[in-house]
Amino acid sequence: MLKIGDFSKISRVSIRMLRHYDDIGLLKPAQIDEISGYRYYCENQLVVVGRITALKDMGFSLADIVRMLEVYDDKEKLDEFFIARQKELAEQAKETEYKLMLLDTARERLRKEQIMNYDVNVKTIPERYAATVHMVVPHYEDEGLLWSCLHECGPLVPAEPCYAIAEFLDNEYKEENVDIVVSMSVKGEYQDTEHVKFKNLPAVKVASTIVKGSYEQMTDAYAAVISWINSNGYKMNGAMFNIYHVSPAQTQNPDEYVTEVCFPVE
Repeated sequence: MLKIGDFSKISRVSIRMLRHYDDIGLLKPAQIDEISGYRYYCENQLVVVGRITALKDMGFSLADIVRMLEVYDDKEKLDEFFIARQKELAEQAKETEYKLMLLDTARERLRKEQIMNYDVNVKTIPERYAATVHMVVPHYEDEGLLWSCLHECGPLVPAEPCYAIAEFLDNEYKEENVDIVVSMSVKGEYQDTEHVKFKNLPAVKVASTIVKGSYEQMTDAYAAVISWINSNGYKMNGAMFNIYHVSPAQTQNPDEYVTEVCFPVE
């Protein structure tokens, strides 16, 4: 038998933690002296505490480890815990990779000393004849589905100037089921298809600003336009939209994107 101090040294687990293991039923002492209250452990419990340490290093909670030790000799049940933990860690790795990418981008912008000044102007987008697609898509990132539908209807002759617009119809940010209309001004006459409708779109007065570069700047640009609207006596009057002057359809380099952020105003 080993005193708790000796067991702690050999197992490399603190006495405080061994007492906590005892309290939660994870690792009970083999014997407790009734008079002194000293805890004693068997040598074969070193194997158990080794398992506990290994499972903690894998990121399992103590509550999970209690359940895992109960089925430790059942390989199939134990493997179910391992599979679930692997999936959880894989998801965490994806989230971490995404956060690292955002940090890389932020640092790159700092190195380039990019200080974005958004000049806001009031203008009127003229009446135009356009091909339109209206859909509810799972997420904002799925906007490309609408553009794919628009271009699959056949060759279209862009108007001059060509307004390629995505209008976001929801009154709030949506985590799913996003209501979007895309449109492209065209020349000529066309027949409607299942998804593409051709119509005359009315003129609209907007407060707008130009964003040059990646779409990561869009939130800052939106905030700048809204602040300008509130500071200059205007009121928002309709769903905001983006005009894509240079988009992924023309270049694969995000630094070359040119997007006009527009908020209808009165």
